[in-house]
Amino acid sequence: MDFVSIRVITENVARLADFYEKVTGVPAERLNDDFAELVTSYGTLAIGSTRTAPAAIRPGENRSVIIEFRVDDVDAAFRDLAGFVSPEQEPTTMPWGNRSLLFHDPDGNLVNLFAPVTPAASERFSRRSR
Repeated sequence: MDFVSIRVITENVARLADFYEKVTGVPAERLNDDFAELVTSYGTLAIGSTRTAPAAIRPGENRSVIIEFRVDDVDAAFRDLAGFVSPEQEPTTMPWGNRSLLFHDPDGNLVNLFAPVTPAASERFSRRSR
């Protein structure tokens, strides 16, 4: 089995796709008004409208999932996104060796931009293909 994607359900696919394009630099494939994907070498962030999901799903109520993207330089990303995102946590080196920047997307989902900065963290990611 392979992990392929995570799908975020939203009331505004275009707004969320625009946001993630700006944050990641990855162009969104907009398959229609109800669905878009940002495809990276590790996996895909899918964005679906509420029209594509069961009524029990309520956008903006996530309090337990963090959407994570690996970047080359967290501090540079922080500078590039200044004024576009409000950090929940400014760049910080975590105990497991990743430098991390946390902020919320327009629907309130928590986003982490991270880079491995210690030898152990770098080794963990060197074993994975990019």
